[in-house]
Order: sequence, then C-alpha cells, then structure tokens
Amino acid sequence: MTETAPFPKLERGLVAILRGLKPGEAVAIGQAIFGAGIEAIEVPLNSPEPFASIASIVEALPPTALVGAGTVLTAADVDGLHKAAGRLLVSPNIDAEVMGRAKQYGMVTMPGVFTPTEAFQAIRLGASALKFFPASVLGAAGISAMRAVLPASVLVGAVGGVSDKDFAGYKAAGISVFGLGSSLFKPGMSVDEVAARAKAAVQAWDAAFGVA
Repeated sequence: MTETAPFPKLERGLVAILRGLKPGEAVAIGQAIFGAGIEAIEVPLNSPEPFASIASIVEALPPTALVGAGTVLTAADVDGLHKAAGRLLVSPNIDAEVMGRAKQYGMVTMPGVFTPTEAFQAIRLGASALKFFPASVLGAAGISAMRAVLPASVLVGAVGGVSDKDFAGYKAAGISVFGLGSSLFKPGMSVDEVAARAKAAVQAWDAAFGVA
C-alpha cells in the first residue's frame, strides 16, 4: 500500500499504552485488556524487546484487534513494527520519514502534535488521527481551541496524563479517543490488576459516551 490506513471504527475510543511490558507477560496482559473491551494496544519501543511483545499479542488476539507500537521515532522502527505484524504506529512527534515509511505498509498512524503547525503538518503527511500530547498540559480547552481550525473529519485523541476520570471533560471538547498509560498499566502489575483497571476504564468511557 502507499497510503496510511484510516483509523478503524473501534467499539470504544481507547488505546492501552503498555510502556515497560515484558515479552513473557505480553500475551496474558494483552488478552486481559482486549477481554475487558479495549481493542487497541500500543507497546512503546522503549519497553524491553517491544517487537517480540507486539508479535505475541498480534498472534494471540483476533484480527479485529489494533496492535502496534508507540514511541516510533525512525524508519527502521517502522520496518521492525511491520515485521512484527503490527498495524498501529504511534509517535510522540511528527516525522516525515516515519510517516512515509508507514504509508508504504498501509499502517494506521497517530503522530503526536502540540501546536496547530504540527497538526496541519501531520494532516498533510496523511495521519490517520492526531495524538495531542501531552494532553494534560494542553487541557481540554487548549485542544478544543485547535480543533476549531482543523478539518472536522480529523480524528483527535488525547494522550499523556489522561485517565478515565478525565473522559467527561474532554468529551465536551469533542474528543472521544484516549491513550491510557500509567493509569492502566505499570510494570510489575498483576494481570488481575490490569484487567480490573481496563474494565473500570471501559465502564467510564461507556458512561461518558452513552454506551449502554
């Protein structure tokens, strides 16, 4: 393919960010999160052996799961993600070379942006969605102000310092996609604890966005 894929229609706008995940626990953690109702999973590349974890999760979950990498900084990272069969590419920044390589593989891309200049650059480079990061610094009001000048069709996500307690406030700013990191998973957590946090996040998202 020569285009980035559109951001898929997920049952819930939640992306689990599993920073620090180890390959030996990847399948159990991934299955617990997916089983709770979170369909998108990101393993940041500054985790131990991230591509091994991504490949294991992809193999263990149904094809409907959107699994990939975060903190993708180079074209070589994109190649590694492709070899691991990951489809989701998330980065803290916007990089033309990374985006170009992701297009070659038809990946779903969610680059990080913080300003209108970066947001429009990401749109020009074919981003599937925009990751406003760190969202806790911008706040719902800051993101809402930038959304006013962005194309209405652009999907916007809030990532960085966001937990299930923030959903209602961001909803008012027109945001329905959230990346959940340390509020969902930290290294050393048990599978049961991660599952419980994932279920709580799903319940909070359903309550905020009117899902029965």
